[in-house]
Amino acid sequence: MAEKSKSSDYKASDIYVLEGLEPVRKRPGMYIGSTGSRGLHHLIYECCDNSIDEAVMGFADKIEITLLPQNRVSVADNGRGIPVDIHPQTKKSALETVMTYLHAGGKFGGKVYRATGGLHGVGVSVVCALSKWMKAEVCRDGYKYEQEYERGKPKTKVKKVGKCSETGTKVTFEPDPEIFKKIEFSWKKILNHLREQAYLVSGLRIRLLDKRKEPEKKYNFYFEGGIKSLLEYAMEGIKKVQENVFYTSKEVGGIKVEIAFCYGDDIETEELCYANNVPTPEGGTHLTGFRSALTRVLQNWGKQQKLLNDKEKIEGEDIREGLHAIISVKIPDPQFEGQTKQKLGNPEARSAVESVICDVLPDFFEKNPRDGRSIINKCLLAAKSRKAAKAAKESVLRKGIIEGLTLPGKLTDCSSRNPEESELFIVEGESAGGSSRQGRDRRFQAILPLRGKILNVERVHLNKILSSQEIKSLIISLGTAVADDFDISKLRYHKIIIMTDADVDGAHIRTLLLTLFYRYFRPLIERGYVYIAQPPLYKIQIGKEIKYVYSDKEKDEILKKIGNKPVLIQRYKGLGEMNPDQLWETTMNPENRILKQVTIEDAKEADRIFDILMGKDVLPRKKFIQTYAKEVKNLDI
Repeated sequence: MAEKSKSSDYKASDIYVLEGLEPVRKRPGMYIGSTGSRGLHHLIYECCDNSIDEAVMGFADKIEITLLPQNRVSVADNGRGIPVDIHPQTKKSALETVMTYLHAGGKFGGKVYRATGGLHGVGVSVVCALSKWMKAEVCRDGYKYEQEYERGKPKTKVKKVGKCSETGTKVTFEPDPEIFKKIEFSWKKILNHLREQAYLVSGLRIRLLDKRKEPEKKYNFYFEGGIKSLLEYAMEGIKKVQENVFYTSKEVGGIKVEIAFCYGDDIETEELCYANNVPTPEGGTHLTGFRSALTRVLQNWGKQQKLLNDKEKIEGEDIREGLHAIISVKIPDPQFEGQTKQKLGNPEARSAVESVICDVLPDFFEKNPRDGRSIINKCLLAAKSRKAAKAAKESVLRKGIIEGLTLPGKLTDCSSRNPEESELFIVEGESAGGSSRQGRDRRFQAILPLRGKILNVERVHLNKILSSQEIKSLIISLGTAVADDFDISKLRYHKIIIMTDADVDGAHIRTLLLTLFYRYFRPLIERGYVYIAQPPLYKIQIGKEIKYVYSDKEKDEILKKIGNKPVLIQRYKGLGEMNPDQLWETTMNPENRILKQVTIEDAKEADRIFDILMGKDVLPRKKFIQTYAKEVKNLDI
């Protein structure tokens, strides 16, 4: 890390103020995306972004995040410390200004921070506004200062509370239950986010502590390889097509461009994009620039090497198959689409990335011609599969048109033609299909039974997928078509419910379906249309009273309450074991049932696990089994 500059270089006059905090509490979704789990975790990330900005500028090299009891979180860094002197515009301490005014921060003037993601004041003031309680502690100029806040308003004045030999800022907050109905921080989500950030800022030490219960957990991150190391981590378990990973770091017109990519022997495309260290999962101009330049360079080089001609052609879609890439830009004035920074909009980012790829990649191919040929051959295979998939897809669609869009015979449809109220239950096997058909409400519930386990789509091209009768039935039932022809407006059901047995086979089928939806029907998950049914695990009968229980924990609690009363316990291994009335009452009746809505994080995790368990590489699978074998309970053999 670069040496810290004096704290005196960062003063109250460097803080710019634009507006007050009331809009944040009125419409929190505009600022943090949602008031669910995603928005809750965004509070931590906003605080971390400010500390990471200090590190990017060379003023900090340590960040510590601590999960505390009472739903509290602290984020501390050893940066310069937020200024505490009087702000010329607000006539209040700069610390109070930063914490309680929206759009107040050292980033807006462009002098103190040149390329940042989390905006001091935007991020931290939003966290302050949405916290029941918050405390800021600052060490600078030899002293320690602190101030407390409640729901965006100062509870105390900025106080000098002692001396400090170091410098830095520590923010501790407790999310407001008036805003967030469920406050539950996920160690795994935070860990993954911080790992990513540590890769992006080489030389930064990040420590995560969990003090919510004994024994406390801790994790440390420190990487020197930057995004090249991140790419290696992202490709763990995937066999590389190239011998050498492409990497470049270059500045163009004040924009720092850093890119790493490598092709794997899989069919997945993974493009991780960042702007000023902020993940942009929806891409943006930097990703557009990368894709267009990569396509152009590969096509030109392939023609020069006589690997491509008028018959042997490759398109952008072929070039992206098996591509694993990381695109990171540092830009002085990032224009994110939306406060949660999902997509970058700066046109100059596109031209900078295109310029770097067009300049550096041809040299990489000249030095590594074997890698260039391997990539072109991989793309040519993808092109052949694309053509075969197109023919198969047209066959499925044509069959539907010829048959007058007749629905598959195994589908028992509902009478309603209103997608908003219609539900499709995807069930496992004919036995469960029979029970659910008899138990359903015919008006709005449709049943599609699957025979056995569907095809594992993890490493299979679309043409093979469309040869599966079970998957074809599902596509025709949904009505959306697939791939380029996918049209969500034609979706026939706005609730697609995966209903499988509560055993190992059921979990396997559920994971296969989640992988299929994640790969080929992702908008259905993004719109919140995909659910998992929760059938009961046990039927407990105490005299004439019957209770349905959905977990082992719930069963143990009931048995503890009833003491020595005679009890009958039935363990349900399959949906087919329930009669239609029981299935309706416990799993299908909207008034009683428990449905889990599938999120992108759920589907992505299912996809990742499948990549490990069903992939070609044995070592990651062996490590996974060794790690989780002890956690397996009630194994069905």
